[in-house]
Amino acid sequence: MSGTRLLSGDLRAAGEDYLQRIGQADEFGAVDLVVGLLAEGVPAERLLLELIAPAQRRVGELWAANRWSVAREHGATAVSERAVAAIAARVRPEPTLGRVTVACTDGEYHALPTRLLAEVLRLRGWRVDFLGANVPGPHLITHLHQTGPDAVALGCALATRLPRAHATLTACQAVGVPVLAGGSGFGADGRFARLLGADAWAATADAAADHLAGGLPSFPVAPQVLAHLADEEYTHLRRRRGELLGSAMSTLAGAYPPMAAYTAHQLDTTAEDLGHILDFLAAALYVDDVEVFTGFVTWTRGVLQARGVPARALEAGLRIFHDELRDFPRARRTLLRGIEAAHDRGADLET
Repeated sequence: MSGTRLLSGDLRAAGEDYLQRIGQADEFGAVDLVVGLLAEGVPAERLLLELIAPAQRRVGELWAANRWSVAREHGATAVSERAVAAIAARVRPEPTLGRVTVACTDGEYHALPTRLLAEVLRLRGWRVDFLGANVPGPHLITHLHQTGPDAVALGCALATRLPRAHATLTACQAVGVPVLAGGSGFGADGRFARLLGADAWAATADAAADHLAGGLPSFPVAPQVLAHLADEEYTHLRRRRGELLGSAMSTLAGAYPPMAAYTAHQLDTTAEDLGHILDFLAAALYVDDVEVFTGFVTWTRGVLQARGVPARALEAGLRIFHDELRDFPRARRTLLRGIEAAHDRGADLET
C-alpha cells in the first residue's frame, strides 16, 4: 500500500491491520505499522486521528459486545499508547506558539484520548505539558503557577467526573488560565462544558487545536447558575452512597436467593454495578439532565445482555434505589426514567 494511495484515500485497510495487531497485543507489529506509514509520507496527525483513534473506539465497542475481554482491551490500549509514543519520538516539531497544559480531570483514567490531543497540539506548534490521567485539582493549579501556560485542555470521558471537572476548571480560571473542555463526559454537543463555565469546548483533537489557534473564543452565553443544586439532593446522595449500597445488596440477597451462592468476585461485581448506578445518578442530579442517567442505563443494559445477564437484574437495582430515596424527588423521577430505559416494554410508573 503506497503512501500516495493513503494520502489520497482513507486509512481503513491499514486500520483493520492495526486493530488486529493491537488485539493480539503485538506491540512491535503495531509500532512497525505506524512507523512504516510515517516513512511512506502519511502525516502524523492523520495517523493519530484516523488510524489510532478509530481503532480505540472499536476496541471499546468490542469489549461492550463481550467479544473482547477486559485483559484484551487493556492490552490493546497499552499497545496504542506505545504507537502514539513512537510517532511522537519521530515527529518533533519545534514549538512556535504558546504553552498548553493537557490533563485528565481528577478521577478520570481514560488518558489515551487526552494524549492524542496533546500530540496533535505539539504537531501544530504548541509547547505541551501532558500530565496524564487522574490529575488532582490542587496539584494541577500548582503546576499552572509554576509554568504559566496560555490555556488548559481538560479531558473528561465519563459524566461521573463532571463535579470534579467543574471544581477544576473553576480553579484554573480563578488563577487566570482559560479552560478548553473536551471528551464525551462533557456531552456530545458540549452542553455540560457550557453549563459548568468552560471557556470553550471541542469534540475532536483537531477542532481543539483550531480553537486554540483562534485564540480560544468564549462561549457566547454566560454559564448558567446551577440553581437546582439548592435542593441538596446531589450532596446528600453522595454522603449516603455507602449506606445505599449496603442496603441494596441486602435487599437483593433477600429477593434473589441465588445470590447466596455467588462467589466473592460476583458479589464484588454486583456491588460495583450498583455503585455505577449511584454515581451516574449523582452526575445527572449535578447537571440536572436525565439523559445522563438514561444513556448510562441503556448502555449498561446492552453490556449486560451481551454477557447473558437479564435486563431485570438492572431494573431490580434501579427499583431498590427508587424505593430507598423517598425524600429525593428529582432522584426518584430520574430513576423512574431509568427503569423505563431498562425495562423490555417500558414502564408506566408514577412518582
